[in-house]
Amino acid sequence: MREELDDLQIFLSTRWAILLNLHVEMFRVNNVEDILQVLIVFAVESLELDFALLFPERHVLLRVLPVLIVLATTSEKDTEALYKRIKISRLINIFKSDPVIPAFPDLHLSPAAIMKELSSYFPKFAIQTRLLALPAPHELQPREALDYQRQYLIVNHIGSIRAEHDDFTVRFASSINQLDLLKSTESADIEWCKEIKGNMYDMVVEGFQLLSRWTGRIWEQCAWKFSRPCKDQTSDESNNTSTLYSDYEKVVRYNYSAEERRALVELVGYVKSIGSLMQRCDTLVADALWETIHAEVQDFVQNTLATMLRTTFRRKKDVSRILSDMRTLSADWMANTAKQDTELQPLQDGEEGRGSYLHPRPVAPTPAQVHCLQFLIYEVVSGGNLRRPGGLFSNSGSEIPVGDLKQLETFFYKLGFFLHILDYTVTIASLTDLGFLWFREFYLETSRVIQFPIECSLPWMLVDYVLESQNAGLIESVLMPFDIYNDAAQQALTVLKQRFLYDEIEAEVDHCYDTFVYKLCETIFTYYKSWAARDLLDPSFLFTVDNGEKYLVQPMRFNALFKMTRVKLLGRSIDLRCLISQRMNKIFRENLEFLFDRFESQDICAIVELENLINILKHSHKLLSGDLTIDSFDLIFSEMQENMSLVSYSSRLAYQIWTEMQNDLLPNFILCNTTQRFVRSSKLSSVPVQKPSMPYAKPNFYCGNQDLNAAHQSFTRLHNGFFGMPHMFSIVRLLGPRSLPWLVRALLDHISNKRGGIDGNYQTSQACTGRNPNLASNKLTQISSLEPMITGLQEALPKSIGLLPFDDGVTGCMRHIKEQLNWTSKTELKEEREVDTTRFMQLAPWLGLIPGADGQILQSQGGESPVVNLLKSTTAAIVSNPNCPNPTSFYTLSKQAEAAARGQFFLSVASLKRCHPSTATCKANMNTGSILEYALAFTSAALDKYCSKWSAPPRTGFIDITTSKDFYRIFSGLQILRVGRKWAVASVEVHMLSRTMVGSDENSLQTACHVEHLEESVQGAPNNLAVLGDSVAWGGCTIIYLLGQQLHFELFDFSYQVLNAAEVEVTELAQMHRNSYTVQGWEPLLEAMKKSRRLNNHVFSMLKARCPLEDKVACAIKQSGTPLHRIKFENTVSAFETLPQKGV
Repeated sequence: MREELDDLQIFLSTRWAILLNLHVEMFRVNNVEDILQVLIVFAVESLELDFALLFPERHVLLRVLPVLIVLATTSEKDTEALYKRIKISRLINIFKSDPVIPAFPDLHLSPAAIMKELSSYFPKFAIQTRLLALPAPHELQPREALDYQRQYLIVNHIGSIRAEHDDFTVRFASSINQLDLLKSTESADIEWCKEIKGNMYDMVVEGFQLLSRWTGRIWEQCAWKFSRPCKDQTSDESNNTSTLYSDYEKVVRYNYSAEERRALVELVGYVKSIGSLMQRCDTLVADALWETIHAEVQDFVQNTLATMLRTTFRRKKDVSRILSDMRTLSADWMANTAKQDTELQPLQDGEEGRGSYLHPRPVAPTPAQVHCLQFLIYEVVSGGNLRRPGGLFSNSGSEIPVGDLKQLETFFYKLGFFLHILDYTVTIASLTDLGFLWFREFYLETSRVIQFPIECSLPWMLVDYVLESQNAGLIESVLMPFDIYNDAAQQALTVLKQRFLYDEIEAEVDHCYDTFVYKLCETIFTYYKSWAARDLLDPSFLFTVDNGEKYLVQPMRFNALFKMTRVKLLGRSIDLRCLISQRMNKIFRENLEFLFDRFESQDICAIVELENLINILKHSHKLLSGDLTIDSFDLIFSEMQENMSLVSYSSRLAYQIWTEMQNDLLPNFILCNTTQRFVRSSKLSSVPVQKPSMPYAKPNFYCGNQDLNAAHQSFTRLHNGFFGMPHMFSIVRLLGPRSLPWLVRALLDHISNKRGGIDGNYQTSQACTGRNPNLASNKLTQISSLEPMITGLQEALPKSIGLLPFDDGVTGCMRHIKEQLNWTSKTELKEEREVDTTRFMQLAPWLGLIPGADGQILQSQGGESPVVNLLKSTTAAIVSNPNCPNPTSFYTLSKQAEAAARGQFFLSVASLKRCHPSTATCKANMNTGSILEYALAFTSAALDKYCSKWSAPPRTGFIDITTSKDFYRIFSGLQILRVGRKWAVASVEVHMLSRTMVGSDENSLQTACHVEHLEESVQGAPNNLAVLGDSVAWGGCTIIYLLGQQLHFELFDFSYQVLNAAEVEVTELAQMHRNSYTVQGWEPLLEAMKKSRRLNNHVFSMLKARCPLEDKVACAIKQSGTPLHRIKFENTVSAFETLPQKGV
């Protein structure tokens, strides 16, 4: 055993040991030099004439030829005979044309390098300086290397290859159609049959030659890349430091440019498509090929050889015997009506002397017959002289006529094709085997690693390039590189018989295919998303934009991939269509989840953007559904909204919208009636609402790509910063008829929410006095919270308020209003606020309440009030006493206290949960009427229990003017105060200017006092003047209208009376031709009052048009003075009823 190990070590440590031993042994055989010369001549002629049908045969000849030349040159006999038969220039041309040849999948050889290395082992060959002067691949000059690069790189030949592919595909399909037509035709013409089948044979041979040439180019390009690795990349950003790559990365991963990868993918697709096309026609063309080969062989042995026997070889018995043996060996006399002794008949003139017609049969010759015929033909040509000068079929020194020699040569080469054509399936499999592109065993050994990353695998590099480039012409061939794994696995199991190689291939395929499906689905989703976003762009925008071409989406052809239900991969059948469908369902859900997360991190103004993105996603789903079977969008949308139950009317989106309205829109936005928008108050100092951070996603989760994202964002950005009709329409369309009633009912319940206790009293007192505008804006949206405010204001009203006196004009009216409605200076209100504050400060620690910086009520961090904790601890102490007679009562007391405390703070949530839109009343109103009518009806019902307090009937039956404390009276006072504050802020500069205009007028002192009062008002004005906006008028007028107090309000409103007094005063001054400066000083105030009156009229007109109160009554007085009770309103036509409606 040790001796064997020593011999093996010596053998492995000696280079070229096998060749040296062969050289010693082979020259012990006689005439071995002649055999070597014959082999060299055959190899040279085959390479020059491109005789080899299969590319492996050509590579074998290239690898063998340098070794044969070295062995023949080192012969002890005369070696000049070799170079007499073959000129050394022919050898140099062959070696120059192929400086690099493939040896193994990841190993290349160089004939010049082989001869240079062998020259040191064979001294006689060292004198062949011309052969040794050939440069090795690494010794090539830059210009020569560039020329060879043009030869080896596929990208330089892909144009001609593409033309060959298209031309052959058309002609092969035409031949197949003709063959089908021939088989379907009965009693077809014999000559036509022979022509069609012969054409089919020629097409098969041409197809084999194309496949051989294309596959050889792929292998040769790989060999060239292995011989010319790329250099380490230099990074300028890191002080010219080089990035070190492994040897395999240098020859594969970073050695192929984008164009080279594209050309390689295209050529791989051509090889696999032509091979698949020819493989599918195996059974169809088999009989035609066999008949054609049979006819070729029989025509040669029965007719051509018969003619030669009668003429050329008639007197040469040795040659005649060989020819007769060829006929005896291969002739099929059953297919011929002539006799076997036709060769004995003398040559005759005319057609009668020629062989009779052959009837071809689908009987192909055996490989043994083919080899025998080749051997016998060579015997006839060479005459047994191995040293015959010239080539194999050279006519120098030959007695055979040129015509006969040409016929023998042609048939000799045809015999070489017959073997491959007869083995049709194996030949196609060999020509389309691209498994060598995966093998990397040599570099694994040299790099001393177990395996390289898949990024270094050439098959995956091709797949990844197709996906990343999104080339429409290559996307259908994206699965072709996966067939390389099939070829490599087949070779690992059947040829190499190495299971570990198969396991490595299988592991890589599993990982690559999962990654491929993921990337393919991302590409598909991005394409359809971009397509949908492009379709939804405004056509006018695309027409007017300068660079509209960047929004175009290049068409992609995914239909072929969608139809692939059986992808063969390592013996498994994979349903690619099913995998894509599953992945697309997941992507749509992930995209919706992202859109909801993005909306939840923004305010409610982003609802328009959300609707636009959902519309794009829905349209892309529609486009994709035409080619792929995926879940319906409504199902996906309901699932992501968590709204799958039949009895669930809420949803994730509806709840988020309601939360934004409750926490942000209602307390922080004000209404601008002119623009019909809610805008954020700039003077509001509220605690910001905590929102999650903005999620990140790739561009395809928005609109597909960056350009389309920017285009759509430019539209949605127009709706940011306010809440208006576009946002409302978006909410209606997104929620639909299922969740919209829930949202409306939640808003109405919020308006009529009942909140009591010390929390409500304390906040009410602060809202009434104007100390906390945030609380005021929030609580004015709740009717129940208005009750204590209105009650406090009613109590603060003077006992008697009559009509304003017109004697002193506007100035007198305003003085009277200031004296009667100075609520903020009332001692009663101050004392009440002090009492409420004192009570709150006394009870707050026991209830676990903490006043916030802005007046809001916060709960302590413990979560439970101190009273509850005290009761719990007391209960635990008493119950722990074994002498406790009845512990159950103490437990009950503790639970009741805890429930009471919990109900104090979560009453609003419980009220929201109890109110369900599935009630019959909600459904009836939402289905039969508008949302406005339902909201007004709901508000009217909520106001009914306050009607007796806010709209008390007069005791005498006549309208009570002086002692009335109805709601319209309260709102009138609030309106005049609000208008006065706005006027004070708006007109301060005007009245500051009026100081210079004060002269000797009798009212100058009064005007000066008025200016001082303005300055004090502006300085003392609170910072909440722009908190509520026009929503106060909408809310107050709505309550007045629903209480049936509109006519009373229009008659006795303070601002209306001031406007009437101003009109009278202006008329009088105009008649007296006096300076109307006194009236002009109040112009800003009067203008503000006019604006409020116009807004009130607008609201009342809308309410009359949309919700006529036919069941509301009022009092009237006849001309005689008799009062009439319960008179119904007369419905007048409003301007709203004549306006065109949307969608009509």
